[in-house]
Amino acid sequence: MTVYLDTSTVLRVVLGQADPLTIWGKWDAACASELLGVEARRVLDRLRLDGVLDDEQVGAFHAALAAIERTIDRIRLTRLVLGRAALPMATPVKTLDALHLASALLWRERRAAELSFATHDPQQARAARALGFDCIGV
Repeated sequence: MTVYLDTSTVLRVVLGQADPLTIWGKWDAACASELLGVEARRVLDRLRLDGVLDDEQVGAFHAALAAIERTIDRIRLTRLVLGRAALPMATPVKTLDALHLASALLWRERRAAELSFATHDPQQARAARALGFDCIGV
């Protein structure tokens, strides 16, 4: 199985939160938008600034994130991705979610291969299902 990882799935693992993907690490291949790194690092920084994480924890979580990033195929934020994300969608979709969905769509089209979409966000899962993805994580 090849899986597209939304940032929510990676953060749940990095932060050691409850109920990570049951298939975590059991896939044949994984991919994600390069947006994943930006989103995840912003969350870690926000948690540090809010006093939820100390510097030692932030360092450990950054290392865990970097290790995950090394194992996945990252999809560049190209003009094609941006253009696809700007097109109308069947359900309400937030901007960053549209970029994730467009990245997954273009990956699937280019490779003509099955791709499961992993997210812990119910709204994003609805949008992904409307685009024909098998969703996991919700």
